[in-house]
Amino acid sequence: MEFSKVCFETRLRLNLSQEKLAKKLNVSFTTINRWENGKTIPQKLILYRFIKFCAQNGIEIRSSIENLKQ
Repeated sequence: MEFSKVCFETRLRLNLSQEKLAKKLNVSFTTINRWENGKTIPQKLILYRFIKFCAQNGIEIRSSIENLKQ
């Protein structure tokens, strides 16, 4: 699955705005917007932070994003 879809679906599932998700991940709103629009994908450190955040909220995404290209 593309990271853009994973990010968007996760955010909706947690009932968060792009701004709120950005604050929780310590990134900018623009970054979340670019991820969801498929313009960029997170660097490894931020991706790890996103995976950890999801796990803390009961969402397992690691298998959905295994094949991401950096």
